[in-house]
Amino acid sequence: MYAEERQQAMAQLINQHGRVSVAELAADLSVTTETVRRDLSALERMGLIRRVHGGAVPASALAVIESGISERDQANTEAKDAIAAAAVALLPPTGSMIVIDAGSTTARFAALLPRDHRLTVVTHAVPVAARLAGLPQIDLFLLPGRVRPTTHAAVGADTVAALSDIRADVSFLATNGLSTTHGLTTPDRDEAATKRAIAAAGRRTIVLADSTKLGVESSIRFAALDEIDVLITDSGISDADVSALAAADVEVVIA
Repeated sequence: MYAEERQQAMAQLINQHGRVSVAELAADLSVTTETVRRDLSALERMGLIRRVHGGAVPASALAVIESGISERDQANTEAKDAIAAAAVALLPPTGSMIVIDAGSTTARFAALLPRDHRLTVVTHAVPVAARLAGLPQIDLFLLPGRVRPTTHAAVGADTVAALSDIRADVSFLATNGLSTTHGLTTPDRDEAATKRAIAAAGRRTIVLADSTKLGVESSIRFAALDEIDVLITDSGISDADVSALAAADVEVVIA
C-alpha cells in the first residue's frame, strides 16, 4: 500500500469511528506505530484530521480536545512510572530548588521524591502539592492562579508573574505533544503561558513525556527544542526522533 492510500484509509477510519488510537490504526493497517504517527501528522497538516493524545479524531470534532488529568493518569501507566523513576535520578543536589509542572507523569515523579533529599519545590499543580504537603524534607511553595478543572493546575497572569521571580535549579516539565519540527505544545493558551514560564524558571529543563506524546502537535507551542535540556521517555521513541533531538542538543533518557 502506497503512503497516499494508507493515509486515505486512516482518514476514512477516523471519520467512521470518531476517535481511533495509534495502536488500532497500526493493527488495522499492518504498519508500525511510528508510521502511523508520521501519517497522522501529514493528515493533520492537510486539515483532514486532528491529533489528540494517543490517536486522532475527525477535523470536524471540537477545536480543542484535551483529556482530563484522571483520564491521562490511567494511560500508559508502566511507561510513566519508569519515566518518573528515571527523573528522580536526575534530581539536583540536596538543598536545591525545583519546579514541578502539572501532569500525570510529573505527579508520579513527585510521589517518588526521596525522603532523605531536602528540596524546595515550587508547583502550580494541586495534585503535586497534595502529595508533597507536610513532608519534612520538602519546603513547598504553591503558585497562585485560577485552577483549571481539566488539569487541576493554577494558570493565568498571577501564576506567570510568580514564576518570573523564581530561578530554580531544575524545572521538570510535562507536555501534551512534542515534535522535532514544532517543539513542545499544549491546546490551552493559559496552560501554554504557564509552561513557558516554568521552562524559563529553571537553569535546566527536563521534560517527562511518554512516547505517545512524540510526533503530536497541539495548537500552541510553549517551548522550542533548544529550550530544553533532557527528554525522559520510553522505548517507543523512534531512532529518527532520537537523532533529531540529539541534533538539537537534547539529551534523551530512555526509561
